[in-house]
Amino acid sequence: MDPRIREHAQTVVDHSTRVEEGDNVVISAPAVAEDLVTAICELVGERGAYAVNIDSNPRFGRAFLRASETDEFETPDHQLALIEASDVYINVRAETNATEQSDIDPATNAAWKRAYKPIQVEALQKRWCLTQYPASGSAQLAGMSTEAYENFVYDAVSLDWEKQAEHQAQMVELLDDADEVRIKSGDETDVTMSVAGNTTINDKGEHNLPGGEVFTAPVKDSVEGEVYFDLPLYRQGREITGVRVTFEDGKVVDYSAERNEEVLDGVFDTDEGARYLGELGIGMNRNIDQFTYNMLFDEKMGDTVHMAVGSAYPETVGDDNEVNESAEHVDMIVDMSEDSVIELDGEVVQRNGTFVFEDDF
Repeated sequence: MDPRIREHAQTVVDHSTRVEEGDNVVISAPAVAEDLVTAICELVGERGAYAVNIDSNPRFGRAFLRASETDEFETPDHQLALIEASDVYINVRAETNATEQSDIDPATNAAWKRAYKPIQVEALQKRWCLTQYPASGSAQLAGMSTEAYENFVYDAVSLDWEKQAEHQAQMVELLDDADEVRIKSGDETDVTMSVAGNTTINDKGEHNLPGGEVFTAPVKDSVEGEVYFDLPLYRQGREITGVRVTFEDGKVVDYSAERNEEVLDGVFDTDEGARYLGELGIGMNRNIDQFTYNMLFDEKMGDTVHMAVGSAYPETVGDDNEVNESAEHVDMIVDMSEDSVIELDGEVVQRNGTFVFEDDF
């Protein structure tokens, strides 16, 4: 086994989820990631905990959803019971075919998201981690050889996370002291939002591995302006490009996409909360220097900002503010490397991807 896989597993078990003796650990992963799952299970056993693995092959999900022929699902209580009984939840992504679920009706996907939401909410109460195994399908989607993609993934997940956290803490401090954020990029993005009373999280490779962002939640009804998400996203096996969104009183009142707009229709029609922003994130991981069509990595890139429509993380929302709730959480990215600024209460804190606390600002 590649020794980097064992190092990856150790980071997941000891840094990201802090597995302890007696813990019940649920691992959700497709079979192509069996080496990483094997290494994780070995470490779980060494620590006196208990592991169970769920095969999350997207072919299974596709077969189920296409055969169901319904736009209403009930929450699967047996799966919810498994997560309720767990202490740790580890989700490993790995693709053999990134477009496997591209022929599922967006409305069916939206219905399944609504039914699955209680399971998602329960999983987020655990010590959880989402990570990536460098499978060949993921490499192909990124436009890289398998070997190059392996190097890319392992370089991104094996950072000195305490050092990275210290770097990001400078932006956390700035955001926590701010009331209003303004993001401008080119001629098509100019949006403001309040973050007053909310908390900024320093993502140092715990819930997401790799980490490398700072994120918070906007005050729900405060978002105003227009955003052009100039980097594409992959959703439900389809590439969505050229997304433009207009916000008024926090709500998405108009949107378009140059490609696969119907997927956005399904997202925004999922529920009321899907038309509000749940997250503002700022990428700060300089080791992620290539766009790969994988949001787990792409949203962490330096020189980017991402905004997620849908659910907010409750830990980012202050006691006096409303937590936006939704079965969706869809991140979209703005390239901030050119003709761009982030302002906090009128002061520029990032210009063309460089932060005010960096030497070349």
